[in-house]
Amino acid sequence: MIISIMIGRKGSRGFPGKNTSKILGRSCCEYPLMAAKKSKLIDQLFVATDCNKIKKVTKKYNPIFIKRPKILNTNKALGDDVFKYSYLEAKKILSDKKINFIVLLFANAPSITTSMIDRGIKFLKKNKKFDSVVSTSLYNMWSPLRARKLDKSGKLVPFVKFEYFGNPKTLNCDRDSQGNVYFADMSLSIVRPKCLDNLKNGLLPQKWMGKKIAPLFSWGAGDIDYKWQVPGVEYWLKKNGFKNRT
Repeated sequence: MIISIMIGRKGSRGFPGKNTSKILGRSCCEYPLMAAKKSKLIDQLFVATDCNKIKKVTKKYNPIFIKRPKILNTNKALGDDVFKYSYLEAKKILSDKKINFIVLLFANAPSITTSMIDRGIKFLKKNKKFDSVVSTSLYNMWSPLRARKLDKSGKLVPFVKFEYFGNPKTLNCDRDSQGNVYFADMSLSIVRPKCLDNLKNGLLPQKWMGKKIAPLFSWGAGDIDYKWQVPGVEYWLKKNGFKNRT
């Protein structure tokens, strides 16, 4: 059996109401469920939330709702823990069925299609050595070499030691000079149950992905945390066939 779990809560500081904000005439949280609902490979949808508005908006997709405990509804709650809790609750509900894969979704990550989900599931079925497959976008402009942090005196200093990238004398400012920089863009993670059963053994920073992680190549995708990201997501959706619903 293959299930999907979408998580999203009602509180947000950077972009209040982001999960139900309108994007091309639909609530943000609808896009992950639209993609999952259309997949013929997914048997059951779950939504883990404390938000009544999310429940109201997503009810038409016929998910099973999972009530998140208060400790997992704060801005300090980790996605790792929310996904594991939701998965264990889903296991209880489906106690007589074996779960083979879990499609993990975020209510604020609308850059997803049914094709992406199906490709990811088929890949894991064929490639048993991988723990998971995750949507991955190429962002060379955000190479760790360019990252900075403030020191105690307020100066910008390298976030990561240049020596980690090779000989500092041969490094330069060109965004492609360090090779391609791939980011798990959070639109989609498809994992084997062992990833959540043995969460502590997973690779940082998203332990739910396990250790052997395969890329599902996308572009320009990412979860929405600020309003300035919305135009980019709308562009992505239009390029992938979504029309403005008036």
